[in-house]
Amino acid sequence: MNAQQSKTAGSTQPDHLYKGRRASLPLNIVVIGCGLGGLAAAYCLAQAGHNITILEAASAIGDVGAGIQSSPNVSRLLMRWGLGPKLQEIGVKIQALSLKRWSNDEVVGWTPLGDLIDKEYGFPFYLLHRADFHRVLYEAAEPHCNIRVNSRVVSVDPSKPSVTLASGEIVYADLLIGADGVKSVTREHVVGGPDKPRATGDAAYRALIPAEKLLQDDDLRPLVEKMESNIWMGPGGHIVGYTIRGKKEFNLVMMHPDDTEGGIESWTAEGNVDKMIETYKGWNTTVQKLLALVPSTLNWRLMDRDPLPSWVHKDGKLALLGDSCHPMLPYRAQGSAMAIEDAAVLGNLFSHCSDRSQIAPLLYAYQSIRYHRATATQRSSSLNRFIFHKPDGPEQEERDREMRAAKEDALRVARGEKSTYTLTGNSNQWADKTKSDIQFGYDADEEVDKWWLVNGKRLMALAPSIELKPRVMSSANRDH
Repeated sequence: MNAQQSKTAGSTQPDHLYKGRRASLPLNIVVIGCGLGGLAAAYCLAQAGHNITILEAASAIGDVGAGIQSSPNVSRLLMRWGLGPKLQEIGVKIQALSLKRWSNDEVVGWTPLGDLIDKEYGFPFYLLHRADFHRVLYEAAEPHCNIRVNSRVVSVDPSKPSVTLASGEIVYADLLIGADGVKSVTREHVVGGPDKPRATGDAAYRALIPAEKLLQDDDLRPLVEKMESNIWMGPGGHIVGYTIRGKKEFNLVMMHPDDTEGGIESWTAEGNVDKMIETYKGWNTTVQKLLALVPSTLNWRLMDRDPLPSWVHKDGKLALLGDSCHPMLPYRAQGSAMAIEDAAVLGNLFSHCSDRSQIAPLLYAYQSIRYHRATATQRSSSLNRFIFHKPDGPEQEERDREMRAAKEDALRVARGEKSTYTLTGNSNQWADKTKSDIQFGYDADEEVDKWWLVNGKRLMALAPSIELKPRVMSSANRDH
C-alpha cells in the first residue's frame, strides 16, 4: 500500500474535538478490524490529526448483528462527534427496564430510564440495530481514512511494526491498533502465545420479529408500545426483548445452557427453532407467544476470557482495543460501549503526539486510564449471569425480594415522594445508583483531560528537541 493513495487526516476535517488540538506529528496508524471499535478508533485518531488505514478481513461490509444498546456513556461521545441526529433517527429511546419471572411474567424489578436518564446524565439511552449503528460510524469514519476490505491479517510483527496480509502484502506503519474482536490475531502477540477462550456453559439464541406481529396480539402489544427492555429471568437462562429500528422490529436474545460439543464461537451459526422452543418449554404465555413468532434463529456460543495483564505489546507499537483485550459477556450490554470509550481515549491522547518517542508512553497512558474501568465492567457483566439464572428456591426468592423493594422505591420516587430504600448492592444492578453513576456518568474525554493535567508535562518532556518529519506508510510490494 502506498501512503499517497490513502486519505490524509489533514485539511478536510472539522476541528470540533479535543478543543481543536491536532497532533503536530501525524502518525501512520493501521487499525486491524472494521467493527464498531475499529471504526470509532479510526474516526477519533483521524480527528486527532493522524493518517489512518483500516484493514478488514471480510470482502464487504455487511448487514450483520441484531439489537445493541447505546447507554449515556456512549451517547455523550457520539453526540460530541456530531452524530446526535443520526442516533435519534435510528434509535428507540428506552423508557424503562423491566425484570420478570420466567414462570408467570410477574414484574419483580423495574427501573425507569427515558427522560430520567437524560436528566441524570445529560444524554439519552437508545436501543439500536447493530447494523444501523455500524453504518453510522462507517459513514463518519470513511471520509477520513482508507478502509481496505478483503485484507485479512495473517501475521503481525509488533517491533517494526507491520502486518502481513493473506495476499502476501506487508503493510508498515508507525502504530498498530488491534480492534479485531474476540478472535483477535493481534491479541496473541500481546499475550505472547495462543490465547484460547473458555466456555461459559451458556449460549444465546438471537432473533428478530416484525413488530407488527406483536401489535396484533393483546398480550404482546405492550412490549412494543411501552418501549421497555424486558428481561425474563429463569433457571439456567434468561431472555431479553426490546424494540429497535423505530419500533419496527422486536429484538430477542435468549440465553440458555450450551449443549454443543466442540461448538464454535460465532455470531452467525444457525440455530434450530424447534430446539429453541423446547428449551423454554414451561415458561410463561408471553414468552411462548413470542417464540411462536420467531421465523429463524442464530445460536451464539458464549465464551469468556480472563482480563489481560497488559493491552500493550512490550515493544510499544501495538495496542489492543475493545473485544480484542476485554471481551464482554452480553449480560450488561456494555461491550460496544467499552470499545467506543477506548477509541475516544486513544484519539484524545494521540492528539498530543509530537514525536514517535511518545507512542509507547501514550499507549501505556491509554491502558492506565481504561484498564480498571473495562475490567470492572467485565466483572459486572458476568455477575448478572448468576443473578438472572438462579433456580427457583431461597436465593431466587431473596433476589426477587430485593428487586421488588427497589421497584417500589422507584414507583415512590415517580410519584414525587422521597426514596426510602438503600439501593447499593441491589440485585437489579440498574437500580443501584452508585453503579449507574459509575457506568453511565463516565466521560472518556474528561478522564483523559484529568490524566493529562497530572501527567502530560512529564510525558511531553520525553520527546527529543529535534524536528522529525512524518514517515510515509508503505507496503512491501508497492509499485516504485
